[in-house]
Amino acid sequence: MPRIIHPTLTAAIQKGLPSARIELVTLPSATSIDLFLINADFPQQQLSQNDIVLIMENPAYWAFCWASGQVLAKFILDSPEWIRGKRVLDFGSGSGVVAIAAAKAGALEVIACDTDPDALLATKYNSQQNTVDIKLYSDFADIQESIDLIIAADVLYDRANLPWLTTFQERAGEVLVADSRIKNFNFPRYRLIAQCDGTTIPDMDEFDEFRTVRIYYAGPV
Repeated sequence: MPRIIHPTLTAAIQKGLPSARIELVTLPSATSIDLFLINADFPQQQLSQNDIVLIMENPAYWAFCWASGQVLAKFILDSPEWIRGKRVLDFGSGSGVVAIAAAKAGALEVIACDTDPDALLATKYNSQQNTVDIKLYSDFADIQESIDLIIAADVLYDRANLPWLTTFQERAGEVLVADSRIKNFNFPRYRLIAQCDGTTIPDMDEFDEFRTVRIYYAGPV
């Protein structure tokens, strides 16, 4: 079957990786979702020093479906009662995989927020590919709509982002967070509700410790 390459997103990824391309992928663990992602045969071990500098300057997190995002998307699709009929905000949307899952699970409204304009572009095209409607924001502070549930995956890779866990609780009545990085996750009102192994797509050959994804829930006081 011929590869379907997205020209606009390929142009975006080539700002940092000139030899990469963005092509359509069906997620193995959430088969109702297709995403435009970086090509799996990209020669990761053959990056030049210039390539590395470009990646550092333009990190394309949106070009991968990270393990926590894939696991949370499957959790939502398998248990739509967490989402159905709610106004949902996907924080740090990246490729848009979790926002798309929320829309498919019957959310009343879905908002995706990401500071990277290329991530918002990827979420736009990926939501169109999956025939769901998602509203896009680049700044969390600009979102004035009422939010019932905030969902976030793979946003705690930097410990400087931990204060967002409190902000989420202040902004919405419920929060779902998926993470594979924080070993001792101990934050007020957050409790572990699910755990599952997952891999990043394309596979980044990450350490095994980063393949275990935990989903935490914070509900009303």
